[in-house]
Amino acid sequence: MNSQAITPFRIDVPQHELDDLRYRLDRARFTEELPDAGWDYGVPVGYVRDLVAHWRTAYDWRAWEAKLNRYPQFTTEIDGQRIHFLHVRSPEPDAAPLILTHGWPGSIAEWADVIGPLTDPRAHGADPATAFHLIIPSLPGFGFSGPTTERGWGPRRIAVAWAELMTRLGYDRFCVAGNDWGTFVSLELGRLVPERVVGIHVTQIFTGPTGEPGELDDLTEDEEAALANERQFEESMSAYGALQAQQPQSLAHALADSPVGLLGWHCLIYRGGLDPDFILTNVMIHWLTGTVASAMRIYYEFAQQGAPTGPTTVPLALAQFSEDTKPVRRFVRRDHQNLVSWNVYDRPGHFAATQSPDLLITDIQTFFTSRVV
Repeated sequence: MNSQAITPFRIDVPQHELDDLRYRLDRARFTEELPDAGWDYGVPVGYVRDLVAHWRTAYDWRAWEAKLNRYPQFTTEIDGQRIHFLHVRSPEPDAAPLILTHGWPGSIAEWADVIGPLTDPRAHGADPATAFHLIIPSLPGFGFSGPTTERGWGPRRIAVAWAELMTRLGYDRFCVAGNDWGTFVSLELGRLVPERVVGIHVTQIFTGPTGEPGELDDLTEDEEAALANERQFEESMSAYGALQAQQPQSLAHALADSPVGLLGWHCLIYRGGLDPDFILTNVMIHWLTGTVASAMRIYYEFAQQGAPTGPTTVPLALAQFSEDTKPVRRFVRRDHQNLVSWNVYDRPGHFAATQSPDLLITDIQTFFTSRVV
């Protein structure tokens, strides 16, 4: 058997799995809460109830299954792990290859709204010279890449797998973009094979002070505000990261047994006017593939892998959207030596590919078009 074989894949969830989900949703038990709690104690009961009602009465998994199946999908084994990916080739023969990486608690569904415009800009009223061949993998341990079966699948090991995937697909040089954990993987890919990476486009850069003497001297007002925003997040919004970096399996017992519990936990991230179908599709992919625990383990594996091996040197672009992390530029330049584009947008959000796809598409096209060789 050829261990490097690339096998066509199609999403086809058995009906009995959907029936079991319906059974569980119909019998959901909701927690109580204080009458004036709002979001102060975590995700409100009313928010979850409304999403569950939509899940039961309006959401159509089969429609989303068909939407994702419109795109060519494949699996291959790399480093002992099944890797699932979309490979959507552009009709433009000179299109550049671009690998897109999602985060937690996301999936390949994060990128659904940008696939058409990025692969076929001509059909969307844009310059055909900005076209890409898209490679969109499911992170190891997430969704259709299946549960991980051994330790160590942090961003660095994933980057090694992505480099091998691009080699198998015949792409010597390629563009890289990512969101959330996709940022970490993308930056590691730039460190690993800088000679192959045209550039890196991300929607967050996670960096901050190291404690070195004098590094907080002469901060601007904007830099002080960015650090204050980061402190506020760490103090009141980062519980999921701490838990999943330390004890992911403990929580997974509950979430793997309760779709409503899984939804509630994911809604720590899914807030701020997101489309209910988008939220539920990502939750469904984790639920239906049995990857609740293994997806959370990426936090633990990251905590074990150690500091980056060095700064990135390939061209780097940041598209910063509202309601997301706001890094301090001096710290970014310390860690990334070739920062060439930094655009700030006043539209949301953490899931820019679905919340503000037009802005993200243009930012990606503009950054890479002048660098593709």
